[in-house]
Amino acid sequence: MKFSPSLMCMDLLNIEKEINILDPESDYYHVDIFDWHYVKNMSLAPCFMEAISKISNVPQDAHLYVENLDFDLVDLCIDSGAEIITMPPEVIEKMAFRLFKHIHEKGKKVGIFINPATPLSIIEPYAAHIDRLLIMTVDPGFAGQPFIPETLDTIKLAKEWKETRGYTYEIAVDGCCNERYYKQLYDAGTEVFILGGSGLFGKSEDTKEAVRIAKAYIEESCS
Repeated sequence: MKFSPSLMCMDLLNIEKEINILDPESDYYHVDIFDWHYVKNMSLAPCFMEAISKISNVPQDAHLYVENLDFDLVDLCIDSGAEIITMPPEVIEKMAFRLFKHIHEKGKKVGIFINPATPLSIIEPYAAHIDRLLIMTVDPGFAGQPFIPETLDTIKLAKEWKETRGYTYEIAVDGCCNERYYKQLYDAGTEVFILGGSGLFGKSEDTKEAVRIAKAYIEESCS
């Protein structure tokens, strides 16, 4: 399993200290960018990724919950340090293949996220072109929501497609990702756990101890 802390949930008053603790333990950093339009929330920004890239070499995933998604924003995220650009399929539909080509030509990875009520079939026209499939297990936009069990079927189908159709996307999950659901998520086909408050930062005020607790739960659930 790969371990991806959601940086919007860390102690933002002590960013460098937090990153120094998280770096040795993390496979990716998850950076949520909300625009107040796609969902009624606002969060991090490309300038945040740029600051993180100055103190860390952990690959950053820019998770773009934005309505006005265009090439300029993608380039800004890449220039700011993003290695993966994860986008909503319903927003990029009219330019999906051009965006994928553009991102890949810059040596970066393409991610698509789908919400709990969105069928996996939405990615079928271009599933062979994406590097990451992020499956939301809660409705997007807000921390602390309950896990939606129907999303397990989507994860299982995404895994089945990989095995039967030869797709190479990495399956990540975001939302209420914690010890209550690790085994179910892992058994369904999850490869990357994106951990926020309930799975990581809420385990202890000491982030090093929180990481230890989270990884122990993951090891126990996925061994």
